[in-house]
Amino acid sequence: MFFIYSMVYTAAALILFFPQYLKRPQALRRKWLRNKLGIFDLDPGIKTPVWVHAVSVGEVTAAIPFLNRLKADHPAQPVIVSTITDTGQNVAMAKMPAGTTVVYMPFDIGFILRRCLGRVSPRLFIVVETEIWPGIFRAASKCGATVIMLNGRLSEKSCRGYRLLPHFMKRVLGYVSVFGMQDKASAGRMERIGADNARIFVTGNFKFDTPGQREIPLWAKALGSPLVIAGSTHAGEEELIISAFRENLERFPDLRLILAPRHPERFSEVEDLLRKSGLPFIKRTDIDELRLSEYKVKRIVLLDSIGELSAVYGAGDIAVIGKSFLGYGGQNPLEPALLGKAVICGPHMENFSFMPEFYENGAAFQVEQNGLAKMIRNLLTEPGKAQKAGDRARELSEKNAGAVQRSLEIIRQYL
Repeated sequence: MFFIYSMVYTAAALILFFPQYLKRPQALRRKWLRNKLGIFDLDPGIKTPVWVHAVSVGEVTAAIPFLNRLKADHPAQPVIVSTITDTGQNVAMAKMPAGTTVVYMPFDIGFILRRCLGRVSPRLFIVVETEIWPGIFRAASKCGATVIMLNGRLSEKSCRGYRLLPHFMKRVLGYVSVFGMQDKASAGRMERIGADNARIFVTGNFKFDTPGQREIPLWAKALGSPLVIAGSTHAGEEELIISAFRENLERFPDLRLILAPRHPERFSEVEDLLRKSGLPFIKRTDIDELRLSEYKVKRIVLLDSIGELSAVYGAGDIAVIGKSFLGYGGQNPLEPALLGKAVICGPHMENFSFMPEFYENGAAFQVEQNGLAKMIRNLLTEPGKAQKAGDRARELSEKNAGAVQRSLEIIRQYL
């Protein structure tokens, strides 16, 4: 089965190679090409590093508190972080602890991985969340590295898909020494797809350990209150949010909106949508912080920058969570929750198993598409209700912290 997987993956990689190369920003193309072929530009002093793989922005952001603690506890330990997406690469380069080497994940092809791992010689290969790569799991294990999954999450849908290949999955997961899962449900699903129960531990979610308030950008502070922040939105959601925003303008004439699409390649698409709406807006990249007062006449700010959203949440009164209104499973609600903000989600937050506890305790609000405008209006009308929800969200988030510490205790025996 490994042979079939390798043939299919290699064929797909060859077909997509040039489109993937050309879609990269010019400044990243050479690095992407070399890294995908397993060639890393490492400092000669890097010996037996810990290699952490975090596919994109969400996983990179989740891994930051873990990596900060790892470097603090083991300052001499070299660390490599790999990503697949360009956005993940940029955030990792900007936010990882000093001395961290950031690379693209190589192609999951045997000879490339063997050459790469032979040169890098990692002592640990850690995958954040549930990125199952058969090739590198096998190659890393055979080269002497301990393979570990941390902050693991497995949805029921993914579980059903993996169970179609039970013998293959059991063999692939056999290369993993420890599975640190976010919750009992994910732990159970991991066992159902072939992982050894003795290797599975419930460690919690790194995102509960994310640091709280960061410095709020001046331009976001200048927008004043009331301010709604719609974070990590996906295609089809911006129309809903703009409509709900427009419905509340007559009653709340000072209302402002920061709209943050999840994927940078959609910035121009959302800009066109805002232009067609007729509402005054400005792009974040067009804001001159020396003239803050001049853009306050704008109703909406399009957040067309990368890595600023978590700090911007601190300026808001209400956070609307993207990817939750059209069946995608939701984006991370903990960044605004940890800041004590009122959180509104759509009906689809399946990616976050802890959300029912938040809803039951009044720490977040779940609405259908047609209920978004009304919920925003209710929270703006009753600021005490919004503050109470924010306080509960922060309390629940802090209560569930500790995943980083539990994960570090697991990996210490391998360092």
